[in-house]
Amino acid sequence: MSLLLVIFAAVFGAATAGFLPRPAHRLAVRFGAPPRSACAACSRPFPAGLAGWVRAGAACPCTRGFLLTTSTGAATAAVLAVRLGPSPRLPVLLLAAVPALLLALIDLRCRRLPDRLVAALAVTAGLPLAALAPEKAGTALLAGGAVLAAYGILAGLSPDGLGLGDVKLAAVLGLILGFAGWPAVLAGVLTPHLINGPIAVFLLVTRRADGKRPLPFGPALLAGALLGLTTA
Repeated sequence: MSLLLVIFAAVFGAATAGFLPRPAHRLAVRFGAPPRSACAACSRPFPAGLAGWVRAGAACPCTRGFLLTTSTGAATAAVLAVRLGPSPRLPVLLLAAVPALLLALIDLRCRRLPDRLVAALAVTAGLPLAALAPEKAGTALLAGGAVLAAYGILAGLSPDGLGLGDVKLAAVLGLILGFAGWPAVLAGVLTPHLINGPIAVFLLVTRRADGKRPLPFGPALLAGALLGLTTA
């Protein structure tokens, strides 16, 4: 492991994550609604064109919390660098972490995982990984299909707990984990439930949730995939 590589990865993760609060804020809307044209907190309109989407730091001068986003991006990238080292997979997964973190931010805000971002994650990671390891593409496709079927069944049994967005994201993550092997897939499938379960209990006990509104499951899925990639 190279310390310089880890530092470079962490800086990359923090820098890219620093531009995510604005698009996350604009895209965190109900299904079918257009992106926000103004700040939800102060009603300040966002500029037209690219300037309305690209902003380093908080989504709006009136909001805070971007330091947590940049810290998460840096930590995610650093963990990947420590585990993978100078592997050709590292830049692929560092780039894939950008739409992944954006998906987590949106899901936390409005419990929605936009299909286009899920597809972007699949393309950003799936195609390069297939090019790097074509011999593992069959396993990856099988893993993605197996996870899609498993989560589809879970969503059918508990429609209030899992949405179709969760199922699609799980399938994409299963595909990505398939390139790392079946132990990574298994860890990525099981860990999200171990993450969300204790959180739900804590929120119920502390009366910060009433049990009627399910927790966003996308962040747990993404955290489980990270653990699968770095521990299996």
